[in-house]
Amino acid sequence: MSRPQPIPPDALPAGAFRRPYRIRFHDCDPAGIVFFAAWFAIAHGIVEEFLDHIGVPFAALNGPRRIGTGLAHAAADYFAPGRFGETVAVTPLVARVGGGSYRLVVHVHREAKELVRLALVSATTDLETGRAIPLPDDLRSALSRYQEACGQ
Repeated sequence: MSRPQPIPPDALPAGAFRRPYRIRFHDCDPAGIVFFAAWFAIAHGIVEEFLDHIGVPFAALNGPRRIGTGLAHAAADYFAPGRFGETVAVTPLVARVGGGSYRLVVHVHREAKELVRLALVSATTDLETGRAIPLPDDLRSALSRYQEACGQ
């Protein structure tokens, strides 16, 4: 199996949703380097903003609608360390929209250097029963529109 290679930010779709994130003290280990698992928490915060951006507010899904979007699978490729105080750009892209789940690939760049790439598969569940449910139509449509707009 070949190791993925970092890609520059200009290789990502120009119209993709991007958010800056300043690396905070609590994201880091004692050496001031982002703790590997902290990247998942950082990505989750940006994904919440991303869902709001595409018109399906995360708080409404998980709150009044009682639809969970928990991770069914998560993986990461680390290319370079992120450090306390740096600002990175976080870019989620839709890789797949399935029947009851969707896959995002989240790229994290510091200027022209990709630091980490996360693959996140979120499955939709009924938060009352804990059972899997199909993707809601509005979420499926919004994810598909964004995927198409990014030329994926």
